Amino acid sequence: MAKGERKRALRGRAGRMKGGRGSGRATTGHARLWGRHAVEAALKNPARSHRKLWATREGIESLDGELPPDFPVEYADVLDLARLVAKDAPHQGLVLECEELPNRFLDEFADADPARPLVVLDQVTDPHNVGAILRSAAAFGAAAIVTQDRHSPPESGVVAKSASGALEVVPWVRVVNLARALDEIADAGYWRIGLTGHAEATLQEALPVGPVALVLGAEGAGMRHNIEAHCDALAKLPIMRTVESLNVSNAAAIGLYATATRSS
Repeated sequence: MAKGERKRALRGRAGRMKGGRGSGRATTGHARLWGRHAVEAALKNPARSHRKLWATREGIESLDGELPPDFPVEYADVLDLARLVAKDAPHQGLVLECEELPNRFLDEFADADPARPLVVLDQVTDPHNVGAILRSAAAFGAAAIVTQDRHSPPESGVVAKSASGALEVVPWVRVVNLARALDEIADAGYWRIGLTGHAEATLQEALPVGPVALVLGAEGAGMRHNIEAHCDALAKLPIMRTVESLNVSNAAAIGLYATATRSS
């Protein structure tokens, strides 16, 4: 279907928004997403089950996609939508409530393309950082990101907005025990490289030819000792000594770029 045809079709039946007050949080088991890229990607994702779209007329017009004729849409004004999302969230005239994405599991990636790395995050809890890492993971073809369920943000509008659509593209595997998950990743043939400033080798020196799992810790604390012990190698980024460290999302982007452009 041509782009123009999709855009014409994306005009759901809509009525005036009723009520319009909220905290920015969806009910349990659901996610509330906002912003054009995040909402558009979720609408196009066949793995998503949608509950309702609140939108301004301009927001609807900005979408490139297709809604079924009976899709639950309600028109709202900008102030109404602001009450549905986190304070000062840039909703761009679109707020979507949907089911959370289905769980993904490590064994799904045992036979993944060896050129596509895994990204393992140790206690990275800031949703903006996780969203930005998802975006870089999508840009550089990562197979998935892996986080520990207790120490990572929930699926949310902040993550989705920061990911700019990548939440719908990059599988997100949540595990109970990250050290055990790293053992499983090694058993699947991945070389586990932990990024840390106190390493001797640079990432370029540590990168092998085969499958790679990049392991990153939270800003400040870095990787936990037990997680470092479950890495095959530790590596640093060659940054100037005048800069103590990089934001974890920036470090992930550089690591993914280095992995994507390594010599074969």
